[in-house]
Parts: sequence; C-alpha cells; structure tokens
Amino acid sequence: MPRLIHLSDLHFGAHDPRLVEGVERKVKEAAPDLVVISGDFTQRARTEQFQDACRFLERLRDAGHEVLAVPGNHDVPLYDVFRRFLSPLTRYMRYIDDTLCPLQEIPGATVLGINTARSLTFKDGRISEEQMTFIRQTFDRTDPQATRILVTHHPLFALQVGEGMTPAVGRSELALDAIGDAGVDMLLAGHNHHASIHNARELVTRAGPSLVIQAGTATSTRVREQQQSFNRIDIDGPRVTVTVESWNGSDFVAKDAQPYERDVDHWHLAAARADEPAH
Repeated sequence: MPRLIHLSDLHFGAHDPRLVEGVERKVKEAAPDLVVISGDFTQRARTEQFQDACRFLERLRDAGHEVLAVPGNHDVPLYDVFRRFLSPLTRYMRYIDDTLCPLQEIPGATVLGINTARSLTFKDGRISEEQMTFIRQTFDRTDPQATRILVTHHPLFALQVGEGMTPAVGRSELALDAIGDAGVDMLLAGHNHHASIHNARELVTRAGPSLVIQAGTATSTRVREQQQSFNRIDIDGPRVTVTVESWNGSDFVAKDAQPYERDVDHWHLAAARADEPAH
C-alpha cells in the first residue's frame, strides 16, 4: 500500500524554519514511499532561496526519501525580466530538478509531474498541447493496474477559496480530456495555500473520475484562512485516505483523515475502517 507525502508552496525566502524542521520530522515519522512537492519552492526565484530549497531536498534524500517535484509560478523570476523570458527555470533546473515533467513508478502507483509555470502568465498556469499528448502517452505505457496520479502546481479546476474563486489552469477543458483519456485517478496541486478534496465531476460535469487533492502551504508564512499544512495520502487499491497534517504553533498534527472509495466513475466518502493508518 503506497504512501505519499504531498507538500506544496514551500516559499523559501518567506518561510519559517520551525515549519521546515516540523515537516522534516513528520516525513521521517511517516516513512512515505514518495514525497511529492507541487511547486513554489521559492518566494522570488533568487539563487539563495533555491539554495535553501536544495538543502531541504538534500536532507530529505539523505534520509532515504524519494522526491518528485514540479515548479510553480514563484520559481520563475518576477523582476529579472531578462531571465524571466529567456531562461525562466534555469535556477530551478540547477538546484531542484533538471526534469520539468518527472515520472516515478512505485509499487501500486504511477506519479507524473507536469510543469504549468509560464513566463507570460505571471501568476496563472497553463498546459500545452504537447504536454497533453505527453500525459496520454506516458500513462499509456505504464502499469494499468497502478493508481495514476498527475501532479501540477496550478489546479486544473476553478476552486473556491474563502469568498472568492481561483481560476483554472489555462486550456483546462482540453486538459480534462487528456486526463480522462489517460485514466488519471488523482490530481495533486497547490498554489492556493488552501487544503481541500473534491470529486472532479462535482467541479466540472465533463471531467473524468479523478479525486482532486489540494495541498496548503507547508512552510510559508503567507497563509490564506488556513494554518500551514500538508497531506499524507495512503493508497489501497480503489481506496484512498487523505490525512491533513496541520500546524498548531509547535508541530504538525493530524487534523482530518478522509477515506474515499472509487466506484466505476465516481469517488465518494467511505466509512472509516479499523485498519486505517494511525494518525
């Protein structure tokens, strides 16, 4: 039964070292098969911020954890216009990962990351037609029995955060066709600094049967109505349990554990079982 830790929006440069230490401690306790980080490693894409993020990743890997990462819009320089448009992700590729669309296959799960950060959109994200083809082709050649997970920084759906709505990724309707064709089971993203879980078809009728899992900010001091948090995801075939680990001022504690089960084309809340992971 694979276990993932889903972090997002670390924002090194606007982070709290206590939160970083808390994340590392909880990751060690959880012993996940994979740590997924859905973008915004830095606050302003500066070299020293990427170096801090790199050291964080090195500590995770030195502790024996596999990591899959994608960039976020804050990992593209904002004020350095020359670098923003000519080499927007050079520092990310130097310090974080030289692959912008990484793939990890672990027993029971296939996890694919897609870069949605763009130079021209500043805050919002987009998916290209080439990336949609890549999603289809990549999952087509992987284990059809494994849970298929797509990771992006920007959510593919418009989502409510507080009293407002955050926009969907650019070309979202075409992207929904691609993930439906690819049989994607779960969508992991961040960007909104707001943890939430949705059934894709409750957000957009034409969407495929995906469970939409949003992570809050794990280590940033920039919060939006929620405390800092990250997700622990336990996968048991058609059953997924998502536990939100929320910061209480001194440590991350399990706030919510939501079990979901998938019927043929729909995810629904399930009753807790005696053998659910401890939290």
